[in-house]
Amino acid sequence: MPFHIPDDLHADLMPIAFLLGHWQGNGHGDYPTIEKFQFGQEVAFTHDGRPFLHYFSRTWLVGDDGAQSRPLALETGFFRPQADGELEVLLTHPSGVVEIYYGKVDGAKIELRTDAVARTSSATEYTAGHRLYGLVEGHLLWTFDMAAVGQPLQPHLWARLQRA
Repeated sequence: MPFHIPDDLHADLMPIAFLLGHWQGNGHGDYPTIEKFQFGQEVAFTHDGRPFLHYFSRTWLVGDDGAQSRPLALETGFFRPQADGELEVLLTHPSGVVEIYYGKVDGAKIELRTDAVARTSSATEYTAGHRLYGLVEGHLLWTFDMAAVGQPLQPHLWARLQRA
């Protein structure tokens, strides 16, 4: 079924309209301080007619047998397109982290870098992030590079999602 742009979509959202909908798939994680892992993910990009998308993601650990093992991360926030292809993204995590990203939309590709990271006193050290999102052959591909726990910015997560 082809993707349909809703009639009530705010005009400012047209550059990121390709994100709209519910996505699901699998990904991989790696970092010097942890063992490699596989995860499942569900993502939703929704709108209510105003000039932002609401974003929600949940992930879970996937065992070697492909079965869902336990919950991993949750994040929610807002994608706010600006003039000239600029994009502001605000994300909140139950682990005690809040991020502000700035980036650029280039066709069906989005590149974002953290401008600010705030952490509660109980949150694990995390200092910077870089995210890429892209629509490739109808799939939403994304990557997340992270600087945390004394490590420099480097690949951490990547996934391929299909429209649900």
